[in-house]
Amino acid sequence: MAFSDDIFACARLLERGDAARFRAVMAAPAPVRPKLFAIFAFNLEVARAPWVTQEPMIAEMRLQWWQDALGEIAAGGDVRRHEVVTPLADALSVQAAEDLRDLVTARRWDIYREPFTDAGDFGSYLRHTSGRLLRVAAQALGPGDSDCKFFHCRPCADCGGPSAAA
Repeated sequence: MAFSDDIFACARLLERGDAARFRAVMAAPAPVRPKLFAIFAFNLEVARAPWVTQEPMIAEMRLQWWQDALGEIAAGGDVRRHEVVTPLADALSVQAAEDLRDLVTARRWDIYREPFTDAGDFGSYLRHTSGRLLRVAAQALGPGDSDCKFFHCRPCADCGGPSAAA
């Protein structure tokens, strides 16, 4: 994946909106940065969608737009032309696109700003937002070192994503 104008746009978006993740991507090896810029720029766009309007219907429409874009990516056909969606399509597998659809669904909670009913609900929200995002980003980097003795991934009961094991 090369550094296209769209990747540069994703990098600028991330630099302005999520400086910590921008710096983290800049610390990654150059060949993987385009994928990470696209994935994290997507997250920034989705995370801010519920907060840019006071109208729940408008926020729902913004999140539905991202659901539809991810559906196009998962289907493997043509995707809409957009500075984040276009490079995101190159960065994601079908499964990763589906995982990010779950992230968008979880972000709907932000629209209504209701408190979490308990710690379990809060944990589920975190797993389906930040947890899914980091899993997709890690998978986009390719297979890891299977000989690593410090961190092993296994599906957790809640989301099928990675969890730390000793």
